[in-house]
Amino acid sequence: MSDKYIELQVKINPEIEDIFSEICFENLPCEGVILAEETYKDLEMVSSTEGTLKVFFTDSCISSDDISVFLSKQRKILKSRGFSDEELGSFEFEIFEKENQDWSKKWKEKWDVTYVSDRITIVPDWIEYSSKRDDEVVITLEPGCAFGTGTHQTTQLCMKAIEKYMIKNAKMADIGMGSGILAICAYKFGAKNVYGCDNDPTVIDVAKENAIKNNTVCTFELNTADKINEKFDFICANILHNVLAEIMGDLKSIMEDAAIMVLSGILDEKKPVVMDAIKKYNLNLIEEMHQDQWVALVVRK
Repeated sequence: MSDKYIELQVKINPEIEDIFSEICFENLPCEGVILAEETYKDLEMVSSTEGTLKVFFTDSCISSDDISVFLSKQRKILKSRGFSDEELGSFEFEIFEKENQDWSKKWKEKWDVTYVSDRITIVPDWIEYSSKRDDEVVITLEPGCAFGTGTHQTTQLCMKAIEKYMIKNAKMADIGMGSGILAICAYKFGAKNVYGCDNDPTVIDVAKENAIKNNTVCTFELNTADKINEKFDFICANILHNVLAEIMGDLKSIMEDAAIMVLSGILDEKKPVVMDAIKKYNLNLIEEMHQDQWVALVVRK
């Protein structure tokens, strides 16, 4: 292990922390992130770095100029996808070289048990946990370099929709599966056939390992919705709002008649973009599910 590591601090809008984290994992030699650090004294928060994304990596060859070019490029891509300057934040950054204090341990300290609902609990695999009820669905997770740790509102909305709407023995697909958490959740709620795909090759092995860790049988592969030839009873697509709009036709084509689909990853103000696509492809909206500034749209074919 190197005796030094690089810490990149980027000022962003907290609402896109998970989106930007995924970008860092995909494009940088990123080995961990911290989304926000809070300091408490006598049960009162006295400081917070919310809005500063800390990215850790050990490649000291990356220069400030490299980071500047990278951030500029990613900002242009996100703006082309419909994000405003306000929604992105400033992207101002600083780079620090620090003595190695086992940043991976520090990163893990930021994750704790997450209670998604009365029945659904997400447990990082380094934490010992005992079930609180007989019908509790416990998902043990190693996030690795994959998006979808169970702590973000968009993921939790999908899991709540699985609990509420997915029938047992359903054939389920998770489009853009990241860590595989939604596919694993569906299996634990009784799906008979579970499939997940992503266009990021780095997440496939992570998802497979998480499935094994949870004693679930899921098929994960590098793929996109337009290349899938099967049809499913229940689909989750937790992706950016503009991507959902772009691939809505492909998503509809893999739905069985009367199938249900959960569309998540949508900021409240971006809902009209996805709603227009839902109407264009004659899908029926059956519920809007809200959590903080995020919305998930549950539709039926």
